[in-house]
Amino acid sequence: MKNSSLKALVAATLLVLVAGCTNKDTPKDVAVTDVKTQPTASTGNTSGTQTATTTPTANPNLNANANTALTGDALLRAPGGILSKRVIYFEYDQDSVKDEFREIVQAHAKFMQENKGRKIRLEGHADERGSREYNMALGQRRAGAVKRVMGVLGAGEAAMETISFGEDKPKAQGQTEAAWALNRRVEIVYDGE
Repeated sequence: MKNSSLKALVAATLLVLVAGCTNKDTPKDVAVTDVKTQPTASTGNTSGTQTATTTPTANPNLNANANTALTGDALLRAPGGILSKRVIYFEYDQDSVKDEFREIVQAHAKFMQENKGRKIRLEGHADERGSREYNMALGQRRAGAVKRVMGVLGAGEAAMETISFGEDKPKAQGQTEAAWALNRRVEIVYDGE
């Protein structure tokens, strides 16, 4: 097994373990269909054992104009790069990181691991349903969930701060599922932004 495949399998296993530790007793009565998601890993092999495989994608660390690797702030700002994706969305009344956002969380954890001097703030949000106090707690749990996953993947816990805005800073206005889906999120904000 290639080293990168082994790393992907270990990371996927850790995410499953972390996701399994979250509370799954809350209702899942709303499906989000209009939020863009990232491709997920698929399994497949005919030998009877399962291995994780992913679809090859362009290296987000390469500058398309000059075949050189980007670093630091340039890597964070690279248009279309994985690190330019800074929002993790959640199901209604849930605080577990969904599989389709695994690649984004892994990329940010790796960046934090390679850039030890950087700090991030994980801002948790909720839609307007529920009491103000409940939504503040839910936003905090969501931010904490992203922090735990990133910590398991090697990002230093001391470099990550969590904060909840609850329902106070909606991304979308309106009382529709589309608006609520955009408001159930954690935003990753790097120091200096």
